[in-house]
Formats: sequence, C-alpha cells, structure tokens
Amino acid sequence: MSASIDRMNPPALPDAGKVGYSQISIVHPGPLAFVSGQVAWRADSAPVPTSLAGQTAIVVENLQGALDALQATTDDIVQMRIYITDLRDETQEIAMGGILRFLNGAQPSLTGIGVDALAGPDLQIEVEMVVQVAA
Repeated sequence: MSASIDRMNPPALPDAGKVGYSQISIVHPGPLAFVSGQVAWRADSAPVPTSLAGQTAIVVENLQGALDALQATTDDIVQMRIYITDLRDETQEIAMGGILRFLNGAQPSLTGIGVDALAGPDLQIEVEMVVQVAA
C-alpha cells in the first residue's frame, strides 16, 4: 500500500529523525491495524534465544510476518512501542539496531519503555505496532 502518513520533527522538539524515528505521525483517513506485542516466540515453538540480539531478530521476523499478512510495508507503520527488560544504553543499542534495520529508513513514531517483566520469564523484548492498511 502507498502510505499516506506525514512525519514531523518540529523544531520545538528534539530531532528524532537523527536517530531513526519521528516525533509526530499524522495518518490520513484509512483503516488502522493494531498489531499485538510480538516477542521471541515462533510458530513452531522453537526455544527462545538467551541473547537480546537473538530475541530481537525473532521479534523482527514476527513483525515482518504481521506486515506481510496486512499487505503493508514498514512505511505503513504509524507507531511502535518497544518494551525491554533491563533497559540500559547497551540493551537499547542492541534492540534499536535490529529495529532500525527492520525499519529500513521508515520513521514511525516510536516509544521505548523499560519494564520489569514480559509474558514469560525468558523474554527480554516485545514490540507492538499500529499500521495503516489499505481500505
């Protein structure tokens, strides 16, 4: 689908575009899909990797699978929320590296949130998306 989303980084706010996201995303009329938080669980129930980088890679695969099911691209993502246990500069750098590669230049509005726990004791990252889809 051809995204009809305007991105803004107004001068009154820090320029989030420099680090790969937008402060504001304006969506023009059209349906939105709310993608549940994706974690490092696979459809085949394979074990969850112990590393944050390994978990991020699976999360990205799951996010891409959701986009494919919606017939959407990363340019259609309006907003992402990224939840990370043990949020520190080092873990944020690992997670955001994988997320930014996945986004491939798209700059949705994005929020990073440090949490104590996720849906399973071995999970370190969860990402949810709001995606504009074709009518």
